[in-house]
Amino acid sequence: MTKTDVLMTGVGGQGVILASDALAEIALKAGYDVKKSDSLGMSQRGGSVVSHLRMGEHIFSPMIKKGDVDFLLAFERLEGARWADYLRRGGVAIINNLAIPPLSVVGGASIYPSTVEVEEIIREYTDEIYFIPATEIAVELGNPQVLNVLLVGFLSLFLDIEEKSYIGNLSQRVPQKFLQLNLKAFARGREEALIRKQNRQH
Repeated sequence: MTKTDVLMTGVGGQGVILASDALAEIALKAGYDVKKSDSLGMSQRGGSVVSHLRMGEHIFSPMIKKGDVDFLLAFERLEGARWADYLRRGGVAIINNLAIPPLSVVGGASIYPSTVEVEEIIREYTDEIYFIPATEIAVELGNPQVLNVLLVGFLSLFLDIEEKSYIGNLSQRVPQKFLQLNLKAFARGREEALIRKQNRQH
């Protein structure tokens, strides 16, 4: 059973904590020891949200040290850059290529970085970076709120947990009228990950 450290980050209202809670439950049922810790920004909506999630045979602390993160799952581009220094060398960065400018940018005090600039920051720690238009895909599927399920679907292709465990959790968590949409978002996330992983191998 491989120890795996996942750091999820985004802004309020994107479903970061919900995604982290779901993955923690799935990992527990798969037999992992799991610890997690969440941090929410000052604003209920729009502030930074970070979730540390650790799984393995024996986990003694919920907090991940800088340089130890195996998977950085960023729901927003700038948040991906902010937490890049938590990645271990060769870790995997999965970045939703979405810009939600913070107040400092809106007020003109700073400039929001481009995708290229964010990539340069993350590349200091790893070359395994996946930028995906996850919010656009979620909108295409019918509801931007399935963004978190889509991103967990993407991440799931890298983790040693069976696909049926995720589907079982979704079936229990999601109201019946939204289940098909969520299952579609999860499957699309896995599909996007598979395509990108295969492209990197060629």
